[in-house]
Amino acid sequence: MTARPREDDPRSTPDRGGSAAGPTTLLVIAKEPLPGRVKTRLTPPFTPERAAALAAAALADTLQAVLRAPARRRVLVLEGRPGPWLPPGIDVVPQGAGGLDERLAAAFAGCDGPTLLVGMDTPQICPEVLAPALAEDAWADCDAFLGPATDGGFWALGLAAPDPGLLRGVPMSTPRTGALQERRLLEAGLRVRHLPVLRDVDTAADAHAVAAAAPGTRFAAELGR
Repeated sequence: MTARPREDDPRSTPDRGGSAAGPTTLLVIAKEPLPGRVKTRLTPPFTPERAAALAAAALADTLQAVLRAPARRRVLVLEGRPGPWLPPGIDVVPQGAGGLDERLAAAFAGCDGPTLLVGMDTPQICPEVLAPALAEDAWADCDAFLGPATDGGFWALGLAAPDPGLLRGVPMSTPRTGALQERRLLEAGLRVRHLPVLRDVDTAADAHAVAAAAPGTRFAAELGR
């Protein structure tokens, strides 16, 4: 990809080897950015090829943010095959089968100890946004972190003790997904803290809004091409 972030943006100089270790494993769940397989709600107005290019840029931004954040381990839970957008320093494991709730549950099942999962739909994330869940004392007074999305879903979920049962059966991709997931956590007796509310990139309007809010990202550069 030729598009690069602005030199004055903190994302433009990532630590390729990964930032300092922390107590938390960072997961990114994503699809290989192939035309017709990703960001289908961007088509139209974008062609499948342009939508895939935007998805690749968003994924690259997300992975660079993960590399710059302190974590015990960094893992991409991938549907598909790695491509040139994958930087060194990130392990890759395949996604499980089933609906999104089952795939998220399987991602957590492969971890032990505190774990924070994010998706590829929020290229505006940065280490500062993730920091509350990655600090050395992040889990001293809570059991779960939830990052609400403006569409009613969630962009991040952290668990001090990964339990796949906390995700299985939660309806995904609905305007109430975030609220239902939080209810599941609270009903399990977990202490929940919130991360900032972010906007997912699902539609063309989302894409333009996120790019305007994070103009130094690869995503914004790709959108402006």
